Amino acid sequence: MDNLSKLRGKIERITFANEENGFTIAKMKVQGEKELVTVVGNFPGINPGEVLELSGAWSNHPKFGNQFKAESFKSVMPASAAGIEKYLGSGLIKGIGPIMASRLVKHFGVNTLEIIDVNPKQPEEVEGIGKKRIQMIRSAWDAQKEIREVMVFLQGHGVSSTYAVKIYKQYGQSSIKVVQENPYRLAADTFGIGFKTADKIAGNLGIDRNSDIRAERGSFMSCMS
Repeated sequence: MDNLSKLRGKIERITFANEENGFTIAKMKVQGEKELVTVVGNFPGINPGEVLELSGAWSNHPKFGNQFKAESFKSVMPASAAGIEKYLGSGLIKGIGPIMASRLVKHFGVNTLEIIDVNPKQPEEVEGIGKKRIQMIRSAWDAQKEIREVMVFLQGHGVSSTYAVKIYKQYGQSSIKVVQENPYRLAADTFGIGFKTADKIAGNLGIDRNSDIRAERGSFMSCMS
């Protein structure tokens, strides 16, 4: 991971997205680049307006030209009013479309996302937002936040974005708990993750080789054989 290049920019549009595995092709606006940069990788749930920090490598596709292949990513919330409006108006949060996003940002400015996160009832101050819509927004916001937290945690412990998507699909909101308690379950439950990968994750989590968890990995191997 130390040899990977870094790239940061704002997602302008999604050109392809596979909901099953999170594989996405997107156009990103990067400071210093005249043209939009094509980025490819596993980015579950990203939307136009989001700012991403990517780690990966440049490649030259014979048909599509220069593109950045991401191994991992981190979502950074937009800081400008225009970025927040585009982010919310993209359809990311159920209950907020372009018109409502514009009203929210006009009312709360750069504090809009913080208010939705910390004080979800306050948006009722905006015309057209009632209690039912507030509930929709809160539910969608929490779901997206949960996905982000799981992805950040897993990638921070050496799990590629591809595997992180699989783990989240397998365990949902319990993903972090499962990985922390016994990463060897991944080899038994998650297609594509072997014991070598699970053992590496255990090491990245700081689980001692002499611990009971790592000593028990032989029992998982026996069950799978």
